[in-house]
Parts: sequence; structure tokens; C-alpha cells
Amino acid sequence: MPELPEVEITRRSIAPTLEGAVVTGVQLGRPLRWPLGVAPAHLVGAVLGEAQRRGKYLWLPMSRPEGGLLIHLGMSGALALGPERMLGPHQHFALHTTRGSLVLTDPRRFGAVVWSGGLDVDPARKLLQGLGAEPFDPALTGATLHARWRRRRAPIKQLLLAGDGVVGAGNIYACEALWHAGIRPSMLGSRLSPARCERLLAAVRHVLGQALALGGSTLRDFSDAHGVAGAYQHQAAVYDREGQPCPRCGAPIRREVQAQRSTYFCARCQRP
Repeated sequence: MPELPEVEITRRSIAPTLEGAVVTGVQLGRPLRWPLGVAPAHLVGAVLGEAQRRGKYLWLPMSRPEGGLLIHLGMSGALALGPERMLGPHQHFALHTTRGSLVLTDPRRFGAVVWSGGLDVDPARKLLQGLGAEPFDPALTGATLHARWRRRRAPIKQLLLAGDGVVGAGNIYACEALWHAGIRPSMLGSRLSPARCERLLAAVRHVLGQALALGGSTLRDFSDAHGVAGAYQHQAAVYDREGQPCPRCGAPIRREVQAQRSTYFCARCQRP
């Protein structure tokens, strides 16, 4: 699933081209998770603003009409910029502009493109209201996360995936951040001390920063809007490395299933 680094890399790859472009047409393929919510013809003539990101959502603001498109890549989605053409079998949305076409390819169709009159009104408000803090927000501290999690009797890995404390640490990055912080993924959030929360936040920022520098992770088919794949997966310390030696202590990496997701960790380095 595209996580925060992949979504941010996508944003960076489309923002310079599309800012100031004028919409010339919209094509819809097979239905996605939610309907577009506006007649495609209503968007023709709109001027695009600078693409933004909130959590795993992209926001493509428009003027005339005021509002924008909220885009989620789902489990397998990717956006690409290119010349206008007919949609392929797994391409379900195309925004044609004076600077090329933005096309969403999503084989599993869990993605979404939704019109909203703004980020502070429905449906965007409803979709974004449960998101936690952005990981690089200077106002976010370990103390903030400790206060959020100190009564949560759920494993810390699941709390990271939930994204209501801090967004962005999907399955790969949650495993990696917990390894860097030396915290067992099964440890209850309520048991984390303020110091451990501070260490975990630093690890989340470190891992996401590395992923951004390396273009995200490409496990199957992710690439940015220009077709460039990510490379973070090649330097992961624990993710998808079951049985291989821990880079820190040499003990074999273990794999367990938590909430139907594979979790990778070092039982020696990561204390409960």
C-alpha cells in the first residue's frame, strides 16, 4: 500500500507541472471506492493550485469552481503524468489539463478521487478529521504521543498503523521505526514511557526521512508520476527479512502476524 513517503513523492512529482494548469476534460473508468461527487463537465476550465498532502491523501486545489479533488491511492494505486489517451483496463480516472493528463492506475480499485468544496467541508472534512499529527510537525512531541497512548491497551504497532496519533508509519515503516527505537511491536501503548515515546517519534522521523530521500518503497508496482521506482526496501533493517541476521545484534529476524499484517522484528534488540 502506498504510505506517506510514496504519497509525498507522488505529490512532489506532480506539483510543479500541474500548478497553474487548466482542466480541459475528465475521464472516468470503472467505479472506485467512492463516487467523484461532481459532474466531470463541472471541472472543465478550472485552474489547478499547488498539490498538497494530508496523511495518505493528496489534495489538488482548484479555482473556478472553488474546491478541489481529494485523492487516495488505496492499496495499489499510482498516479502518472503523460499525454492524453484512452483509459486502460486498470485506469479509472484521468484529469486532462493544458500541461498533460494525470491518470490514476489502480488494479484493486480501493483508491478514490472525490470532489470537495474545501478541506474544511464535507466530504474532505469527514475523511480527514480522524488523522493524527503529521510526523514532521514541530509541535508534535513524545509527550504528545504519550498522552495520546497512555490509556490505549492495544499493541504499539497497531497504534502506529491506526494513524490517529501520528500519521505516515504504514506497515513497512512501523516495523522499521520500532526496530530503530528498540521497542517490541506487541508492547501495549499504555506501557510506553514518555522517554520511549520520544525515542519512537525520533525513529519514525528518521525512517520516513530516509524513505523520502530514496523515493519511497516499491514492493510491487509503485512509482512516482514519472515512472521512477522507490529504493527504500533495499535498505530495510527488518521488514521482509525473516530469518536473516539483525543488522544490530545478529539474531535472526522474526515474523509474526498482528491484525492480519506481517510484523518483522528482532526479539533480542526489541524489548517488550
